[in-house]
Amino acid sequence: LFFFGQSGNSFHVFDQGQFAKEVLPKYFKHNNMASFVRQLNMYGFRKVVHIEQGGLVKPEKDDTEFQHPYFIRGQERLLENIKRKVTSVSSIKNEDIKVRQDNVTKLLTDIQVMKGKQESMDSKLIAMK
Repeated sequence: LFFFGQSGNSFHVFDQGQFAKEVLPKYFKHNNMASFVRQLNMYGFRKVVHIEQGGLVKPEKDDTEFQHPYFIRGQERLLENIKRKVTSVSSIKNEDIKVRQDNVTKLLTDIQVMKGKQESMDSKLIAMK
């Protein structure tokens, strides 16, 4: 169902349906191939697209290949370098923070206006009673 590629720096999944049904539940809380691929992507694995396929034509057989620079046959010590990607706070731009602060300020202003209108309607309603 899965095996290392010829060069030893990738792995193939043949018959995704059977792989999802038999292998995934042994190691994950699901048997969803799309979730497995999403997990691989979060850890830096990439799907290998061969030039002859052009990226547009699906291979004739159900063969999906994934690779990672630290996933190499016989190099188990490299596995510790495979880590989940995290979004760092430093990657958020100052302009984004300013825009968000402006949105919060506008939202608070709108809430204050609505609160004033609500109080006005409440007092009119009391007067009408």
